[in-house]
Amino acid sequence: MGKVRTEKVKKAARELVQKYPEQFTTDFEANKKFLDTVASIYSPRLRNRIAGYITRLVAISKSREAEAAAEATEEETEEEKE
Repeated sequence: MGKVRTEKVKKAARELVQKYPEQFTTDFEANKKFLDTVASIYSPRLRNRIAGYITRLVAISKSREAEAAAEATEEETEEEKE
């Protein structure tokens, strides 16, 4: 089982990803540095938790995009066969 994150961390992370979707990557360290420039987070521990959750959100969204692209490719090849 994974760790439980507070709603404060999740809400902040979702808002930041929605505001800056192209700036965040799957690299935790890069996300942490970007958070320092964008948000004024009062503790390093909270910043790290938000950066970690953002990293996870970006990884999930990229995997969903890859799955959607794979499904689209499969549908195109099936149509070509018919």
